[in-house]
Amino acid sequence: MTCTDFLAKLTDFFDGTVPPELLAEVEEHIAECHHCEVVLDSTTKTINIYRNQELYDFPPELQHRLEASIMARCFGPRPTK
Repeated sequence: MTCTDFLAKLTDFFDGTVPPELLAEVEEHIAECHHCEVVLDSTTKTINIYRNQELYDFPPELQHRLEASIMARCFGPRPTK
């Protein structure tokens, strides 16, 4: 398994949908590849942080401004270099 293969299966790994034979390959790769081990550890910690946080309701005006800003960044014109 390559690092690219590992990254492609990362979501499946967290969802628990990796077939057992492939899971063994993923675990073997993690044991041998420090970079992917760090990616897995960081992603696991990030997921746990978000799972343990309480939801916060923004005031409607702030929520609309944030959504508009995010949409403009995601779907607006790309800056040229």
